[in-house]
Amino acid sequence: MIYLLISIFCSVTVGVLLKFAKRYRINIVQAVTWNYLFAIGLSVFFFKPKFSHLASTAHYDIYLSLGILLPLIFWFLAGSIRNIGIARTDIAQRLSLFIPILASYFLFKEHFTLFKICGLVIGFVAIFFTLYKKTKQRSTIGSWFYPLIVFIGFGIIDILFKQVAQIKSIPYTTSLTIIFILAFIISIVSILYFRTFKNQKLELVNVLCGCVLGFFNFFNILFYLKAHGAMAQNPSTVFASMNMGVIILGSLIGIFVFKEKLNKLNYWGLFLALAAIILITLSKIYAI
Repeated sequence: MIYLLISIFCSVTVGVLLKFAKRYRINIVQAVTWNYLFAIGLSVFFFKPKFSHLASTAHYDIYLSLGILLPLIFWFLAGSIRNIGIARTDIAQRLSLFIPILASYFLFKEHFTLFKICGLVIGFVAIFFTLYKKTKQRSTIGSWFYPLIVFIGFGIIDILFKQVAQIKSIPYTTSLTIIFILAFIISIVSILYFRTFKNQKLELVNVLCGCVLGFFNFFNILFYLKAHGAMAQNPSTVFASMNMGVIILGSLIGIFVFKEKLNKLNYWGLFLALAAIILITLSKIYAI
């Protein structure tokens, strides 16, 4: 359980760091780039990937897709936290699990249990309630566009990572290191673009922030994998605890530390999101 708690803490800390980015004028594109460089170093140290395992059977299309999507969705994640806060962004991110569930039904013809159907219905209601914001002014594009992209983006990333997990010829940790390398290359290209055409300067503070971001981002993944290894007989417990833990801790920090204001429907969205995750988890245990 300690592995799971550390993973939850690291995951929420990433959101907190992105929340502080605007206050300290951190360049997100640069910080995310150095985040992946640091993650590569940690991956080599902890995972000791063996690139000799690479073969012509490697699914480079999946690797490249993840290499592009990871930094891109990271930027939108930062934008969502900046616009609607940690609490609601974490809910949008965690509810993205419904996209691979829907894909399993429509693409892979998986059988849907009653628990899973109820969880999906409640989950989509939770998304609407979570993103609802009562205001006398017109809603800005950031209040719905960023979290929507986060929701869709993380859902697609989840599908791609599930495909990576099915690659038997290459260890998962080696695949993960390759994806980090590709994400770093894509991010470097982005930095060069902004440096050349937008005249953005490279600043040391972004490197330092990226290293801290990469530290927590990597250890979130590492301890999540360790939690699955330590609780191999109860993967649903790990799945549910991780998602609910991030939603609850992220919401508490958003509300009490950053004074994010949620209306009644947002609170209902929070509770419905937790209920949906519980039902999805039960669907993995009971075939009802």
